[in-house]
Amino acid sequence: MRLAQRAALAALAWLTLSAQREPVLVPAVSQSLIEVQQGFTGARLLLYGAVIDPAGAGARSADYDIVVVLKGPSEAVRIREKERVAGIWANAGSSDFRSAPAFFAVASSRPVREIVDERTAAIYELGTDFIQLSPSGQIEPEEQARFARGLVELRRRQGLYQEDPRGVSIAEKVLYQARIDLPSNVTTGRYTAETFAIARGRVLASATARIEVVKAGLEGRVVTASQRWSFFYGLGAIALSLGMGWLAGRLFART
Repeated sequence: MRLAQRAALAALAWLTLSAQREPVLVPAVSQSLIEVQQGFTGARLLLYGAVIDPAGAGARSADYDIVVVLKGPSEAVRIREKERVAGIWANAGSSDFRSAPAFFAVASSRPVREIVDERTAAIYELGTDFIQLSPSGQIEPEEQARFARGLVELRRRQGLYQEDPRGVSIAEKVLYQARIDLPSNVTTGRYTAETFAIARGRVLASATARIEVVKAGLEGRVVTASQRWSFFYGLGAIALSLGMGWLAGRLFART
């Protein structure tokens, strides 16, 4: 029994020492709460932190690359394709995605394709080409991939999907920082900022920070009221619509 206990303690100590050989990421973000109200023009986030290597500051730090992935809340999306028929634009096809991120940005210390292979990039979603969109419905894989590329390209033009292959700077082989811009049309909800420390094509450490984007001011109060008192909010909306209709009718009747 004593031999078994000693063996277990030795194994536990070995595992602890082995775990300490890997670096540790300590991430932080300049704003953990972003308030969206009237006149909101966007926000610039500073994501920073340190890579702590138990082996010492000069051991392997020079080999580290840092990749930061900022993702917004997932949402269901339907993409429609337009086609010109007899001079009229009409819907020619569509594809559904169950969980496309409303916002997706990647910043790295150098191009991701120089840091990891495509398999690793796909596992950790290290780029807009590797977003896991979770398609649904029956459709050919080639068509599904074409619609996925269309969704990514559309959101790139809207500023909602971003890539910056030189967006992370590393100082003293330990400290890192990245700046990511949130556009004015950003979706409210919970965002996650995942930071990865990578060396020789392998992810050695990762850490996550969370950011909340919320409605504030009058818009925020309206949203809160609609969620907490949905029944009375609906009655109020109906009453307001009827009142506006009656007022418009009276004004037009006089003219």
